[in-house]
Amino acid sequence: MPHSRNELADLTRRWISLWSVPVDWALYDALHADDFEDCAAAGRDPTKTGFAAGVRALLAAFPDLHARVDDLVVDEPAQRVAVRWSATGTKRSRYLSVGPTYAATRITGIEIVEVRAGRIVRRWGEWDITAHLAGLRGGQSTA
Repeated sequence: MPHSRNELADLTRRWISLWSVPVDWALYDALHADDFEDCAAAGRDPTKTGFAAGVRALLAAFPDLHARVDDLVVDEPAQRVAVRWSATGTKRSRYLSVGPTYAATRITGIEIVEVRAGRIVRRWGEWDITAHLAGLRGGQSTA
């Protein structure tokens, strides 16, 4: 049964909340289908477990990370949601060959999620980590 626009938006907001400390891993499991496919895995295993490992690595480097939804576009017939999000956190350990810088860092991204039976089955995403990469040049990034 297809989900309404509001249900899809709510599910996506809860999904983005998983990128904030502390992570609700039970919610993570509930929101991701067992056959979840990360179509932008960036070299990780494109599975639910692989995506969780990516979230763990991100939060280990930014232990105070807080993510928020900036915009949502819901395609109800396709059961897909596009979300523009941003997050801030202090880089306390090495992440993607940078750091630690102990500086507040802003990360932004755009994701598309596909929902089936109330769970995310597929994800595509692109992140802008320009502020994070400033650490490679010795720059200090601020939120």
